[in-house]
Amino acid sequence: MSLLTFSSLSKSFGQHDIFSNLTGAVPYESRVGIVGPNGIGKTTLLRIMAGLDEPSGGGVTRSRGLRVGYLPQEAVDTETKNTLWEEMLTAFGELLKIESEMRRLEVAMSDAAQHEAALEKYGHVQEEFERSGGYTYEKYGHVQEEFERSGGYTYETRIKQTLEGLGFESNQYHRPLIQLSGGQKTRALLARLLLEQPDLLILDEPTNHLDIHAVEWLERFLSEWHGSVLIVSHDRYFLDEVVNKVWEISATRIEEYNGNYSAYVMQRTERKERQRREYESQQEFIAKEEDFIRRNIAGQNTAQAKGRRRRLERLKDTDGAIVNRPRELSTLNLSLNTDLRSGDRVVETHNVGVGYQDDKKVLFYAPDVLLWRGEIAALIGPNGAGKSTFLKTLLGQIPPLKGKVKLGSSLKIGYFAQAHEGLDAEKTPIEEIQGVREMPVPNARDYLAKFLFTGDDVFKKVSVLSGGERGRLALAKLAMEGANFLLLDEPTNHLDIPSQEILEAVLSDFEGTILLVSHDRYLIDALATQVWALEEGKLEVFRGNYHEYVEMKEREDGGAREKRETEERGKKLEVGSKKGDKDEKVKGKKTAKPSAEERKRAQRVQEIETMIESLEKRLAEIGDEIESSGGEANKVRELSEEYATVESELQKHIAEWEQVLQPEG
Repeated sequence: MSLLTFSSLSKSFGQHDIFSNLTGAVPYESRVGIVGPNGIGKTTLLRIMAGLDEPSGGGVTRSRGLRVGYLPQEAVDTETKNTLWEEMLTAFGELLKIESEMRRLEVAMSDAAQHEAALEKYGHVQEEFERSGGYTYEKYGHVQEEFERSGGYTYETRIKQTLEGLGFESNQYHRPLIQLSGGQKTRALLARLLLEQPDLLILDEPTNHLDIHAVEWLERFLSEWHGSVLIVSHDRYFLDEVVNKVWEISATRIEEYNGNYSAYVMQRTERKERQRREYESQQEFIAKEEDFIRRNIAGQNTAQAKGRRRRLERLKDTDGAIVNRPRELSTLNLSLNTDLRSGDRVVETHNVGVGYQDDKKVLFYAPDVLLWRGEIAALIGPNGAGKSTFLKTLLGQIPPLKGKVKLGSSLKIGYFAQAHEGLDAEKTPIEEIQGVREMPVPNARDYLAKFLFTGDDVFKKVSVLSGGERGRLALAKLAMEGANFLLLDEPTNHLDIPSQEILEAVLSDFEGTILLVSHDRYLIDALATQVWALEEGKLEVFRGNYHEYVEMKEREDGGAREKRETEERGKKLEVGSKKGDKDEKVKGKKTAKPSAEERKRAQRVQEIETMIESLEKRLAEIGDEIESSGGEANKVRELSEEYATVESELQKHIAEWEQVLQPEG
């Protein structure tokens, strides 16, 4: 069963065709990842399926009543005056109406009960009670049941869990949306969409504004999503964790693959190899047939030659009968070579404090680390933790606030800056390349073509280039330098997946040493021999690959969780052991005879402890009674009111108990 189908879909802007003849379907409970080079029309396809754009040709069919949620790459500003929390509540509009009706009925029941008590003296209870809303109790029961079934008692918890998972702090909940940054607004829209639970969730680069913890939370959330999801993302690790189907989009077709991203890569390689063999075999057959026809068309075998020619023409005229050559997309032609061998010990640090001299604030402390020649270390951590600052410290651009940094011998360093600071905004790509190595313009154009700069692109100023184009230009300069130690700060930012794959292959074959700062977990997992993790102001070194690092963290988190649960169980027992606490507090006074005031305090403590135990027992009893009430509305309401009263009394007695135990002075 498909939620959405599309057939012969095409889209053009003026004379420019984005794509044509695309056909596909979104099955129920599928999680589809859409991949393809930048500019191929992935975002346009998403907008058409979301109903925000119309196709130039073909059509889209949606199942009846289909609810679609769409997340663009950047959230569009609205005029809403809602706070973040109020915006989340809009996902529960119907539920809030039910809750409002419950509150109205509760007031009506209270008024009716009071009226019943007043009329009871005069013997007209039944008639007047019915007229005053006696049957409200039955209606309340139905409304309360619907409220509970719709998640009425959990929606606030869901909001908090979703906002926390996507990286919002509790002190941001009541900030107006208009005061949030662009990235925060996009995350807020994503949170609302997740809470709305549409049948089809369409996400365009959902990880762009998330740190690694939020991305991991989103992965877990979407893995359990009961609707269907369409995702465009350059984050290969994210696609690996979430999707169960991959669409590879080109200008004229969609090829579908089952499984996650890694399964897609394997199947794609197998398909292309099979298609290559079939193509070569068919071309060989056609060549032999044409040779036979050419040699015999005018000879004794002319009839046979004419018959073969007719069959060959029918083969070429039959749609799908000719095997096409495997499509080769335009991709980076990148190589990173070095002829200079460095010393064995490439980077050494001793008790380093990383930060800026102007404010003397240490961003983090690094232990003694050692990076050997040929290794690849991945530096990971949240935004703002100091990763880029650490690279600049190693480069000598920023002195350490504490400790020492030592670089090895015979190093030639190549630095790829995240913000591409090495590029001059007023220069053209050709001028940038000629600044690294003198060469004629035709040679520079040929070199830049390997990095997908063609035509007039080579004469544009850097200031007008896109983020992806700047990244490719920075890689082009880096490849010319012949460095044997690469410091790479987010090198896959803005690169499409084909370019990421090529960069990964090139770095894997690089014979020098690499220190890599990246959020690209797929790249890290493929390359890193060490993981340097920044957490809470400290750099921790893990020797192993990223997968092993994640397994280690999961074991640690499991142990920490078990410890927290043990502590919480201990806290629950704390009130029950108040007598022991009191004895501990007065232990130091055993040698002295208690004063009258101390005896009075001890007696009051014992009285309060007895009352606390009684109230706790009653709370447990009320809980059991609610469970066994069968959902009878009036009974549940009475018990809930009593529970709130008893709980309030308990908190007052605990507060008094703590105050009485406070030492004087």
